[in-house]
Amino acid sequence: MTEIREQGVAGTDRYLVNFNTDELPCEFYDVVIIGSGIAGMYTALSIPKKAKVLVITKETIEINNSVLAQGGIAVSLDQHDSPDLHFQDTLYAGAGLCDEDAVKVLVTEAAENIATLCLYGVRFDRDEENRLALTREGAHSMNRIIHTGDATGKEVCDTLVRAVSRLDNVTIKECTFAVDLITENNECKGVLAVNAEGTLMAYYAPVVVCASGGYGRLYYHTTNPEVATGDGAAMAYRAGAELMDLEFVQFHPTVLFHPENKSFLISEAVRGEGALLKNINGERFMPHYHHMAELAPRDVVSRAIFEEMKKTGSDHVFLDITHKDRNFLEYRFPTIFKTCLSYGIDMSKDYIPVAPSQHYSMGGIKTDEWGKSDIKGFYSVGEAACNGIHGANRLASNSLLEGLVFGRRIGREIEKNLEDIKKCSGIKPSIRFYKERKKKELDAVRLKEELQRIMQQNVGIIRSRESLNYAMESILKMNEELSDAELFNNQLMELKNMLLLSSNVVKAALLREESRGAHFRSDFPASDDEKWLKNIVFGVNI
Repeated sequence: MTEIREQGVAGTDRYLVNFNTDELPCEFYDVVIIGSGIAGMYTALSIPKKAKVLVITKETIEINNSVLAQGGIAVSLDQHDSPDLHFQDTLYAGAGLCDEDAVKVLVTEAAENIATLCLYGVRFDRDEENRLALTREGAHSMNRIIHTGDATGKEVCDTLVRAVSRLDNVTIKECTFAVDLITENNECKGVLAVNAEGTLMAYYAPVVVCASGGYGRLYYHTTNPEVATGDGAAMAYRAGAELMDLEFVQFHPTVLFHPENKSFLISEAVRGEGALLKNINGERFMPHYHHMAELAPRDVVSRAIFEEMKKTGSDHVFLDITHKDRNFLEYRFPTIFKTCLSYGIDMSKDYIPVAPSQHYSMGGIKTDEWGKSDIKGFYSVGEAACNGIHGANRLASNSLLEGLVFGRRIGREIEKNLEDIKKCSGIKPSIRFYKERKKKELDAVRLKEELQRIMQQNVGIIRSRESLNYAMESILKMNEELSDAELFNNQLMELKNMLLLSSNVVKAALLREESRGAHFRSDFPASDDEKWLKNIVFGVNI
């Protein structure tokens, strides 16, 4: 795939905090993994047991995007399905920007990794003949989504965490904030982090795997947990790694719209089981927008809902699955059924009010099909990474699969190079970074919310040059306020990461003067293959 390579937004310091490796408390490992979701945990399990591994996670181990994943994992198991059909569906959803080699890896190595999950004890739903039960989601041509009710991510995560916790070679540190990647001569040396006691630490390792998740919390309305602030991509960028496809931010079409909860996901699998979308007048509308109707790609469904809301002057639409039996709904969607009921919505009798909300980041740290970045020893996997699988719009239920397939591949790379990795372990680099900074009274919570509202209103489902320029001016002004400020707590460092990433998301969206996949410009409403069938890559050293 052709790339446009651009210098990212300027004015980026190499490190967020001052430090001297000669004075920092430290620990030594062979591999450090940032993130405790499916991608991070499965990578830990895939690394040879002879390697000394550290897993650090920003909050407690169960707080991550993977745990919230409801729908399932895409894998071609049906006799009428094939990896080639899965490949074609992925390319179609990706709107021309998928890396075909990476997608081929994803679909051909899917089944073996699902078999491994089953061996670890993941309890996927089964049919009457004890085969893995398969359902369908948007833009899939076949039933190929395996699931555990509507809590697949939690079941897989819980199983993997139990398995990792039993490993003698893996240490897990919770409530540990990864601040920056430590590098020397473009080689990874470890991670600078603030531990649970608030102490700045150096965790030295010749290999670091970033599985820190996406950047959904750049937006005010998102299905993502509080931790998804794009820290991994920001630290990688400061260290000299390249970022790709940042403009492609996926909005999930159906998120509960209730005064008490506007972030609970109503899984695409509900539409896969036959739910219909209706406007506030009770009229079904999706057949007017796409031949696949409710099962069209997510970007299409989100924009269709947005248009219907505009036409009817409403702030939501409805999801109707009242034609399904109550017992079936309680069994198939136990979490969704119970949550809706807690808000007075019986989905077997009532329409579910829904609206689009930010859900997934296609962009991230640019890697190859083995998870390698352009910094020696630095890998990335899962939503933090961008290997070209998702293109301009992720196909439903490919995300958990991506974490598995490429986590296993990173494990194989480490196994292949373990002897050399061991030789480089236990070495402390001599690095000192200092920048004069001022102690300022800054309200990180207020500034974060201000940034999130700017992104929501101006860099959302529909963008324009005018809205994007406004966002850029506002973000740069906020960033200027922090440019010489001492980042004396995790919240301020997190805010700095969010501002860095937001400015580059906006810059990428301004550059792409067309509409493609999850990126829609009202001033350039058509796709332009001649000029824009290419990826935008940012780096500080380009």
